[in-house]
Amino acid sequence: MSNDAGKKAVAEAALAHVIEGKILGVGTGSTVNFFIEALAASKLKVPAAVSSSLASSALLEKYGIPLLDLNQVDRIGVYIDGADESNPDLALIKGGGGALTREKIIAAVSDRFVCIADDSKLVDVLGAFPLPVEVVPMARGHVKQALTELGGTPVWREGFVTDNGNDILDVAGLQIKDPCELERQINQITGVLTNGLFALRGADVLLLGGPNGVREIGSNTSDE
Repeated sequence: MSNDAGKKAVAEAALAHVIEGKILGVGTGSTVNFFIEALAASKLKVPAAVSSSLASSALLEKYGIPLLDLNQVDRIGVYIDGADESNPDLALIKGGGGALTREKIIAAVSDRFVCIADDSKLVDVLGAFPLPVEVVPMARGHVKQALTELGGTPVWREGFVTDNGNDILDVAGLQIKDPCELERQINQITGVLTNGLFALRGADVLLLGGPNGVREIGSNTSDE
């Protein structure tokens, strides 16, 4: 199964987790794009979606799926999004597309978080994928030094500005054995808006597409 085939397979499998009649949270990235296309082709009755990025919003609008601002809703039934890495405990690294802050906010107000990815994203220890950290531009130098002291090698994602108007530092060289603790530590650095570790609020379900089809890892399933 090709990489795109795996992404399409999990995107279609995610439709089974959509709750009709409830607001849907939609993330960002290539796998999510396949999900939006599959959602548009389905007959599922979704009243509206809350999107984590301008790019996803544009695609949702293209397919005629109504959009709401998060401030217009109290809770989201299900949030569908991808990941750059996941460990077996469903702690994630996200933010390769730069929308980590909005993604984290939507995850926080969602009753259920379904992560969709190809099976290459499942790792034993997080950190091979550089960890994105969103920072206020004037604090970039300070935050870079603090991240270096934590053992990482932060690199400014030059030429990229988040939808919130901030910078991204991508932190390489980490072996993240305690994702919750590192998430807390980085968020305490002055000038950090948030970081791409989704561990304190990780995924509830992970759908992985691979050569043998789609497998599901989650609270009510086992990875067999």
